[in-house]
Amino acid sequence: MKVKPGEASTALGLSSDPVGQFHLLQRVHDATLGDEKASASPRPVISDSWRRSLAARVNPEDYRPPLVYRSDEVAEVRSAHPLQAVVPLLRDLLAGIADESRHVMIVTDALGTILWREGPSDICLRADPVGLCEGARWAEDSIGTNAMGTALAIDAPVQIYSAEHLVRIYHTWTCAAAPIHDPDTGDTLGTIDVSGLLQALHPAVVSLVSATAQLAESHLRRRMEAGDERLRTRNMPHLAALRGEMGALLTPTGRIIAAEPHGNWPERIQIRSGADKVLLDDGREALVEPLPEGYLVRVPRSARAAARRPKLSLSFLGDRPVAVLDGRELPLTLRWAELLALLVLHPAGLTAEQLALQLYGDDGNPATVRAEIHRLRAHLGGAGMRAKPYRLLADVEADFIAAQAALCSGDVRAAAAACHAPLLANSEAPAIRAERYCLLAALRSAVLGHRDLDALWTFAQSEPGSDDLEVFERLIRDLSAHDLRRPVAAARLAWLLAENEEQ
Repeated sequence: MKVKPGEASTALGLSSDPVGQFHLLQRVHDATLGDEKASASPRPVISDSWRRSLAARVNPEDYRPPLVYRSDEVAEVRSAHPLQAVVPLLRDLLAGIADESRHVMIVTDALGTILWREGPSDICLRADPVGLCEGARWAEDSIGTNAMGTALAIDAPVQIYSAEHLVRIYHTWTCAAAPIHDPDTGDTLGTIDVSGLLQALHPAVVSLVSATAQLAESHLRRRMEAGDERLRTRNMPHLAALRGEMGALLTPTGRIIAAEPHGNWPERIQIRSGADKVLLDDGREALVEPLPEGYLVRVPRSARAAARRPKLSLSFLGDRPVAVLDGRELPLTLRWAELLALLVLHPAGLTAEQLALQLYGDDGNPATVRAEIHRLRAHLGGAGMRAKPYRLLADVEADFIAAQAALCSGDVRAAAAACHAPLLANSEAPAIRAERYCLLAALRSAVLGHRDLDALWTFAQSEPGSDDLEVFERLIRDLSAHDLRRPVAAARLAWLLAENEEQ
């Protein structure tokens, strides 16, 4: 795809003229996917989704979403799904509107598999042949850009109109979807979607779907709070029986709902399946006692507070970020690595609003950041990170901080050795890009301004310095004729000059 957001003079938005918008989007779709110059750019959310879908090898001419569950299996799967509790609410809010506006209401699970579909029979009959049916998986990597899959991919409400769908057969459809989150864990449970034929589009549908998702989350939160109260009522005698020992009642997911004494407890404690002990933030070992629902965690009086901070090692200079907590490598996404890097750079902590600005710019959504932080904290534990503001509690060793420290102390050779690649090279977060530029600019200035040729040579062998003409010109000028590195530098400089001439 040659066209990127902002390349063309016009950025597409949604129109009140469905037919005119349909033809325009068809032309943009064909031109963009055909690597031709388009008269307008797709919306950024659409172009980003197309890239993800094409990278997943989705065929724009194929329209067979995989069938995950047979019709006789769907009922059993959805009876055990958390969203079963809110489907009557969703039906009350949207099913009537779907009937009147000739749409179907759809609810998916977190993987984009349709578990519920309701709407006018004639629209359902039109939906079945294209796979818009219960049991089919509509994630982006299965069927390309669509409201359900894209809402899951970006964790935000989205409307997909006509030829904004990557797969051509869906160009006569329009849809709007919003994710629904678990109020306990913050994880995505699924999406609520309204889909219909092109002429039935209304610009307010996406706002309606978003508001419905928020109401569903509120309903789930009220159910969770009622369950917490029942759990407290049944199990408070266990807590009272500790007679002064520290203890806490936990839900099955490890969230603390009652504790003695109050305060000095994290929001939740990660309990491994079958574990009878757990290490608390302050280093004390607590005993875990399973309850019919949840856990009782208690700290015996004989326990001694062993002040111990976890050790977190970060290797973020390069393409693949690595984080190791107390000798255990953490599963790490690029977004989690960006969050960790920002928290290391701001040891006093950052709020969700500040992190959203630094990660996404002015369009950042603090709710998205909170969800990512919640998942990251599940791996770091309460001893590794605290909230309000978010800050790291672990003892951190980071390669980019070591490079900064070496530069500040004047040890140019150590800085060049440490900074062998850019900071989180694949990150597009504004604050990370700025930090990456500043670190490399400072290192380049230091090695070029210093007389240490070993440091300059080390920088020349790194990814940031390997294409720097001035660096190789300086090496050829200052290395002695007998230095074996000089002909290597000369060959590299000749190659770089030849490349520049060809361009």
